[in-house]
Amino acid sequence: MSGPLSGIRVLDLSRVMAGPWCTQIMADLGAEVIKIERPGLGDDTRHWGPPWLKDAEGKPTSQSGYYLSANRGKHSVTVDIGKPEGQALIRELAAECDVLVENFKTGGLAKKGLDYEALSQINPGLIYCSVTGFGQTGPMASHAGYDYLIQAQSGLMSITGVADGQPGAGPQRVGMAVADLTTGMNSVIAILSALHHRTNTGEGQHIDMALLDVQVSWMANQALNYFCSGEAPGRTGEYHPNLAPYQPFPTSDGQVIIAVGNDGQFQRLCKAMGCPELAEDERFATNPRRVIHRQELVGKLCEVTRTRTSREWMDRLVTVSVPCGPIQNIQEVFEDPQVIARNMKLELEHPQLGKVPGIANPIKFSKTQQEYRKAPPLLGEDTDDTLQRLLGKSTEELAALRAGGVL
Repeated sequence: MSGPLSGIRVLDLSRVMAGPWCTQIMADLGAEVIKIERPGLGDDTRHWGPPWLKDAEGKPTSQSGYYLSANRGKHSVTVDIGKPEGQALIRELAAECDVLVENFKTGGLAKKGLDYEALSQINPGLIYCSVTGFGQTGPMASHAGYDYLIQAQSGLMSITGVADGQPGAGPQRVGMAVADLTTGMNSVIAILSALHHRTNTGEGQHIDMALLDVQVSWMANQALNYFCSGEAPGRTGEYHPNLAPYQPFPTSDGQVIIAVGNDGQFQRLCKAMGCPELAEDERFATNPRRVIHRQELVGKLCEVTRTRTSREWMDRLVTVSVPCGPIQNIQEVFEDPQVIARNMKLELEHPQLGKVPGIANPIKFSKTQQEYRKAPPLLGEDTDDTLQRLLGKSTEELAALRAGGVL
């Protein structure tokens, strides 16, 4: 094995996206991840299709794109944790693991004797990460939380979408499950911090991760805009609330994003566009003035950007160090020479599924190399091997557990 987390073993009791995203990152970094799934059903996202992965002959398999996106590198073990025998297996596995990740409703695993208090008695060094919608405390702790609800409650949707008074105005959901994904990422940060603490003290601990907390923390500069002004930011649609010009501009064949971050860039932009007088206009000379007079400035710039193609503007502005780029769809993203050069698409071989595509982990080390060792597993494909290897279960014991519906 290789990777900076080689030697770390993770017991993954999570489903859907936030927890699996966390454990997939850890698998990419070299951890051994044992994914516990329900016999016969597995992770909910196994059924979230179409689309389905196609085999070498172009025929759909039973593997959904959603499931494949967050479960590479893991070992699928089927255990019914509703049965006492299944709960006993989880306790045995927890004793052999460094980290446990779960996203059951608050208090759900305590009823099964699988909460942190119970498992820490078996393994005092266990890092136990609970991922929920609203956390372990507070008036909504018992509520189920989904990404869409969190985007709304956290304020994200209130600043996303077309501004009031314009066609199509209204709050919009971000096109990705950002609350899930960012909670998964923050969970990795928390787990790595807890592992470092354990190296100094030998102590494990419970980590309480809430989607709402994470998404509220992601309000970042928009929250500070509110704290500083006393006014809740609204939707600004295509433009940035604190910078100008910083938005899409029409060209003769489409649109480009022009993102000016300082006054020097604006001066170079105006010169490259053949209108240097705009940089001298007192209404536009500094960013605070440009934000105030945004509408007038954008109107003047649009008259110029419409005179050339998107490619011409991108070539011209990049040469004078003014950020300018295309608005690409997903197909175009993976045909982008920069994305290709950074090896952001990968394919993993699976003995039954053939080549399984995926998106590479974005972390690039100078010393520790990442290796993608395992395609997303079929349901339960690693059950016998894992229980024999880690717990020493015999063939007869496994057969008895399977006959009892535990596996």
